[in-house]
Amino acid sequence: MKNTLTRRAAALGLALGAGLCCMGAQAQAWPAKSITFIVAYPAGGDTDVMARVYGEKLSTLLKQPVVVDNRPGASGTLGAGLVAKAPADGYTLLFAPSTFAIAPLVLKGGVPMDVVKDFTPVVQVGGSPLLLLASPQSGIKDVKTLVGQAKGGQSISYGSPGSGSPMHIVAEMFNSAAGIKLQHVPYKGTAPSLADALGGHIPTVYSTPGAVAPYLAERKLVPLAVTGRGRSFMLPDVPSLAELGYKDVDVTAWWGFFGPKGLPPEVVKTLNTAMAEVMKMPDVKAKLASMGVAPDLADGAALGRTVAADYARFGRVVKEFGIQAD
Repeated sequence: MKNTLTRRAAALGLALGAGLCCMGAQAQAWPAKSITFIVAYPAGGDTDVMARVYGEKLSTLLKQPVVVDNRPGASGTLGAGLVAKAPADGYTLLFAPSTFAIAPLVLKGGVPMDVVKDFTPVVQVGGSPLLLLASPQSGIKDVKTLVGQAKGGQSISYGSPGSGSPMHIVAEMFNSAAGIKLQHVPYKGTAPSLADALGGHIPTVYSTPGAVAPYLAERKLVPLAVTGRGRSFMLPDVPSLAELGYKDVDVTAWWGFFGPKGLPPEVVKTLNTAMAEVMKMPDVKAKLASMGVAPDLADGAALGRTVAADYARFGRVVKEFGIQAD
């Protein structure tokens, strides 16, 4: 009898010990190991560069390695889908541009995830307008000239990084607002669209500021307008389309971090606090400025509202103009 009681007591002790160890592990402050940022686009682009800048700084602040894992494919939804299915422990996060909210709308057949319901918005960390530019060979110096030529019957085309891209969508919004019909020429990426604009093969093109900064400095492209509500700090002399009277054509690109649904609030809070510190760093500000990106910091709740608003708004535009990705 005594031996039986002793064995039971020992077993109970082991169980309690295991339970306390488990509780200790659960209570361990995040992060306790390396963090992976999934970037759903190839290395070298704006999103990848920003992810690596933030990753390096966060690694120092959080005292854990941060690994950037590029998972391109399906207009960014491949990488996003991986994060949606990842454990909600804060160790796998998505760093995404505003196409996060657009891609499911333009892909044929849709995607097996809901960008509004299947993710935890964590923090927004940057914003930038898009640019409408002209090739110097086109002779187009401003939006008034562009609209006048189009209304006068001249055939004018515009290039974009691809069908269903934000540039394609904002271009069709401008076409509608201006009462014109510029012909869309989709490319497989920003670089080839800019190459044709630089060579005078297409008269106009839409792009992000960071991609064209060197060409603007050398006056190889003519900036006609920005697509945000206000002017860009990068191009203070270039008007916005809204300012020119096309008030509904206000599209701003943004970047933010997302986790799987159910991400612990303490993880979200820790990341927001750390990113607020990162965004104050002079070298980070300088890097973002060189890409035409403003350090637009917003918490998870605000980012969630932005995603929901973009999904609803662009959903209407995509349906109205029948826009689909290639």
